[in-house]
Amino acid sequence: MMSRLRILSPKRNKRLQTGWEGFFPYYAGFPELFARELLQSAKLPSHAVILDPWNGSGTTTYAASGLGLTSIGLDLNPVMIIVARARLLPPSEADHLLPLAATILSHARAASPTLDPSDTLLDWFKPTTAAFIRGIEWNLRRSLVGSRTKSPDSVHLDKISGTAATLYVALFAVCRKLVTPFRSSNPTWLRTPKEIEARLAVSPATVARYFTENVKGMSTTLAEKLDADSLAVGSPRVGECKINLSDTASMRLDANSVDFVLTSPPYCTRIDYTAATRIELAVLGPLLSTNARALGKQMIGSTQVPCTSIEVDEKWGKTCARFLAALQKHPSKASSGYYYRTHLDYFDKMSRSIQRMSDAMKPDSRAILVVQDSYYKDLHNDLPKIISEIGVKHGLTFKQRKDFHLRSMSDINPGRQSYARPSGATESVLCFTK
Repeated sequence: MMSRLRILSPKRNKRLQTGWEGFFPYYAGFPELFARELLQSAKLPSHAVILDPWNGSGTTTYAASGLGLTSIGLDLNPVMIIVARARLLPPSEADHLLPLAATILSHARAASPTLDPSDTLLDWFKPTTAAFIRGIEWNLRRSLVGSRTKSPDSVHLDKISGTAATLYVALFAVCRKLVTPFRSSNPTWLRTPKEIEARLAVSPATVARYFTENVKGMSTTLAEKLDADSLAVGSPRVGECKINLSDTASMRLDANSVDFVLTSPPYCTRIDYTAATRIELAVLGPLLSTNARALGKQMIGSTQVPCTSIEVDEKWGKTCARFLAALQKHPSKASSGYYYRTHLDYFDKMSRSIQRMSDAMKPDSRAILVVQDSYYKDLHNDLPKIISEIGVKHGLTFKQRKDFHLRSMSDINPGRQSYARPSGATESVLCFTK
């Protein structure tokens, strides 16, 4: 008999983002407390394998690791691979972060590398500032990124060390702080300056100070965690964790290999998940095999119109078919063209992803998906119901839906006032069994 799950609100709460978790803010997903309580209440055996196919900043893998469980986290965004790996850094590594940062800064001050004119840091920063930031990144890469991560013919970010990933996260935070003038009212979107706008000129001393402060804060917090762990009864067992760069629509996982899925797939709200990490992708540029635009096209929920023709599939369920038919007939501009095609792309990728997730699950395993509804103009997109139907079409049994009402970023869009629809959104926790 399966244990009863403890389902807290999946809404992110800034008050809960303290300690080590506070260094990994992410606009999507759920809080660590939500993940930890769910996994604990599932009463899984010690050999259980946990999967998060949309791992994001690594909340599921971090919580599972802390409970001694084996986990697999996948994400298509290289930035999220770095963030998730940094989050898993053992507290025992706290003491050498600051000395490493000091050495990296010393080399960066001594000589900056020749800046490539196509370096995307130049989208936001003047050449002197961009060159110093790239100098920090270059020295970080030279000191801590070995041939297992970057070889002449390929890059394997899943092999990057936790220490290197942590220092990259510290540099990400510096750049995100500096580009605040280019943030929009939508917290998921960072714009690039127009041609006529001045790029940012920040002194190397300021950049170095911010970087040092970030690393010092991370080191101190990790040391406090180490001290707390030393006072605990018995040594906490840390679960094995794999963080891999992968597209969920084509991911390869062994059949019947997963005991529990805990994830939050991309919402159908036309959020460009790469635009939210533009500055981090710029920092990572030398380690990437693709550019931000190409990466954005691969994402579920891409705002780029796919070139291929996609037909409505019966495996998407009746609710999805009705919504798409209404969208195609909607009188607003581009509904039957651009917006219809982007929604087809979303549901095609989502259906293929859930099929692969289902194939990887063991008999009697469970999957918990956090999904949010939305509106297209005045049309309700009941994504939780659609995902429930897609899951059933792909061999899962739908067991429970628990709803939580929350404020929605779409409410800040002035255009929504033209349509009669409720404020806020419903975030649903969907429970399936295999």
